[in-house]
Amino acid sequence: MAGRATTGARLRLNVAYNSWDHIWSHVHRILVINLGIATANLPLLAALQLHHHPWRHPLLFGPLLLLTGPSLAAAFAYLDEAGGSGQPPVRAYFRAYARLFRPALLTSSAYLLATCVAVADVVMLRTTPLGPPLVPMAAVVAVLALLSHVVALAHVAGHGTIARRAFVLVPFAVVRHWFLTLVNLVLLSAGLLLVNQAPLLGLAVLPGCVLSVLWHNCRSMPLLTPPPG
Repeated sequence: MAGRATTGARLRLNVAYNSWDHIWSHVHRILVINLGIATANLPLLAALQLHHHPWRHPLLFGPLLLLTGPSLAAAFAYLDEAGGSGQPPVRAYFRAYARLFRPALLTSSAYLLATCVAVADVVMLRTTPLGPPLVPMAAVVAVLALLSHVVALAHVAGHGTIARRAFVLVPFAVVRHWFLTLVNLVLLSAGLLLVNQAPLLGLAVLPGCVLSVLWHNCRSMPLLTPPPG
């Protein structure tokens, strides 16, 4: 009986150790992603401290927003490398950033341009007679383009590039998997709101947590499933 009790205690200790190891692996990945996102977007963070209304300075913030694309793609690539419980070093994030910079930048350019055009349409049409029917459509296009941008960057992270047909397939996948898209929208909205309320605390905690969930959701879309074999 004593031997059985000891064995049971050892099993419980082993499970506890594995659980703590899994938790630390998750925390490690989040901290690395938070550090990478903050470092890669230091110019944007500095500009936001100087100008609290970025939409009034499109020539400054336009290029800075484009640079968020490679940093997000690098975060997704880091999560791909980590898998379920890995702990890749910090340099793995920056290697992914350098490797994916060009394709992620090109991908971001297309989707952010579509988002900006749709937002501009909302602003210009809201006070015109055509506003009631067209503004909701333009707003939906803006949200769809923004969410497609995230999914496309996850595709770039997994494949190293993005095919032309993916620019059509990604929005289709976003609409088709509406539940995952809704979860992504809620997470992004809540994350941006919390970062706006508490910038330092939000940037220190939220990016890695939000991107981990977004990464899992994006991987669940068939567009991002690698071919068998």
